[in-house]
Amino acid sequence: MSLPSCDILIQGGGPVGLACAAWTLQKFPDAKITLLDRNPINDDDLTNADSRGIALSHGSKLLLDTIHAWPNESAQIHRVHVSQAGRFGRALMTREELKQEALGHIIRYRDIHINLRHALRAIKAKSPNFAWEHINKDAEENNIHANCIVHAEGGLFKTQDWVESGRDYGQSALVGLVEVENAVPHQAWERFTAEGPLAVLPSHYGHNILNLVWCGSPESSQYRLQLSDSEFLSALEKEFGSRIGRFLKIQDRRLYELGLNYRKELTKDNEVWIGNAAQTLHPVAGQGLNLGLRDAFLLAEKLVGAFSGFEPSPSKIQDALQGYAQSRKVDRTTTIGLTDFMARVFTSNLAPVVAARGLALSALQWLPPVKTALARQMMFGRR
Repeated sequence: MSLPSCDILIQGGGPVGLACAAWTLQKFPDAKITLLDRNPINDDDLTNADSRGIALSHGSKLLLDTIHAWPNESAQIHRVHVSQAGRFGRALMTREELKQEALGHIIRYRDIHINLRHALRAIKAKSPNFAWEHINKDAEENNIHANCIVHAEGGLFKTQDWVESGRDYGQSALVGLVEVENAVPHQAWERFTAEGPLAVLPSHYGHNILNLVWCGSPESSQYRLQLSDSEFLSALEKEFGSRIGRFLKIQDRRLYELGLNYRKELTKDNEVWIGNAAQTLHPVAGQGLNLGLRDAFLLAEKLVGAFSGFEPSPSKIQDALQGYAQSRKVDRTTTIGLTDFMARVFTSNLAPVVAARGLALSALQWLPPVKTALARQMMFGRR
């Protein structure tokens, strides 16, 4: 496949690649950008695609609002209750104490994807040098010259063709939709069990239909996947407890393997990696896509600075990409470190660790400045 040359080549038409193209073109409509997308031209296939609920922070909402890409259907999180199963220690975060509209939002992955496609189409109409190429999934090479290459096609853990640094947590996430009797609206629950985090999150289907993310060993998760609905609900209620109410129905159960992959260097010459192409995180803190969107937004700023003036030299492009990597260092390191720490510490059953977890949750509840700092990191990252 032969494509014309361009200044910026974005490889990957998922949410992070789409967002990077949209933010760059919004600020610099004349940018010579080519986006390589393995998805079909129209949205028909995507409307029946991945329906899992994804946690987006309030900071991500503010970013997506700038390109009118926020989905109409979403569920706000007003309160987050964190606790340990069968152990002391709990913490409660509310939007009121943080003076925010919401602590976060739960949105179907496909809705994020489709809305970003709509937003980019609107921006494309005013961008004469933008080429959106839908390529064959089997195509391995594309004969195209670009002054800058953005790798935004990451995939899920264990499906990625790169493993540079990280760890396999030996966990799988069982996700689905669970109906709960008289659930509290806009409340998210994070329960840490002996095998890993168990989260019950709002959904836009109504306050009694909640998103379930149940992390456990691959063997336990596969076993739970095969249970009948009634057996599964009984096991879930036994593990979670009765605080949330009675579990009535379960649907759309699926498994995802969990691990951490991250690149030590985000740039090489005229190439840069963002989103899941740069790092894949455990879902314990719901930070993966949020971190990727911050990657895309800040890279767009650097690309506009490099290409909106005179014809950029290779050294100017490399300087811009290195500046991007430096600007992402604190936020990226903090988010990866915090997520990895939580994924490992909250699955340990060593008595001293269990006791320390309880103390930490209690301290979080009674030290508002610490709780606020943690919540703001989750909502906005660090710049």
